[in-house]
Amino acid sequence: MARPNKAIATAIKLLVSGVLIYFIFSKIDVREIGNTLRSSNPYYLVLALALFLFSKVIASFRLNLYFHQLEVFLTQKSNLKLYALGMFYNLFLPGGIGGDAYKGYAIKKKFDVPTKKVVSILVLDRLSGLLLLFVYACGLLAYLEIESIAPLKTLFILAVPLSVGVFYLLNRQFFRYALPVFWKSVSYSAMVQLTQLVAVWFIMKSLGIALHQVAYLVIFLISSIVSVIPLTIGGIGSREATFFYGASFLGLNENISVGISVIFFLITALVSLLGVWYHFKKLDLKTTRP
Repeated sequence: MARPNKAIATAIKLLVSGVLIYFIFSKIDVREIGNTLRSSNPYYLVLALALFLFSKVIASFRLNLYFHQLEVFLTQKSNLKLYALGMFYNLFLPGGIGGDAYKGYAIKKKFDVPTKKVVSILVLDRLSGLLLLFVYACGLLAYLEIESIAPLKTLFILAVPLSVGVFYLLNRQFFRYALPVFWKSVSYSAMVQLTQLVAVWFIMKSLGIALHQVAYLVIFLISSIVSVIPLTIGGIGSREATFFYGASFLGLNENISVGISVIFFLITALVSLLGVWYHFKKLDLKTTRP
């Protein structure tokens, strides 16, 4: 039975997600989005699905890299299973234990590791991903030829090395035990986010979007950052709202923009559903060392 505070938090998240979805879909032509989705090219959607799945495999390697710094030497196969189960919990069991919380619980239960360090590693893993979302967003914003953001281009360019430097100092100050794998973890994050960007590009190809592709990619990156904020269930609602208002601000088609968001969510849900197997089957975490 869920604790009262946790149940209230979940109810609030469900309410916020529901309100955002209702609000956005009341402002767009749902029929047009449906027609757009039905006319999408399935070949490109399969490629997008494969790339998104691959990005999650890379992300699991990054997490295992951090685990090894705690002397938790999980085999990559065990880590991948744990990562898949965490994805499933994050999206499909909002009222139960969260994905990150379960991963921390499983590691703490199996290994003699301080709780504080396990939580720190999970937070660091998230921050590493957010850093590259921010870096890519700044890079693409500096590339965009839009009058309203033209005066900020220099700021976007400077923000890239500045954000990496701040993240390095943060690691050195608070996560010194993870500092030896700093650049390797950042490289993994760069591959994760780049792979997902290409996946979104394939989604746009499937919808026949040939214009303003960079602008839509910028909206996707910003929506990914916003979806991490724990105000909704699995980012549902917040991502669609970002796609809608981002398209409106950049003068793009809101219906197409939300359509991209819907397809990306469906791909995320399909991949996350793979973790259901390990919900019913006992997860046995194996290590590379005795």
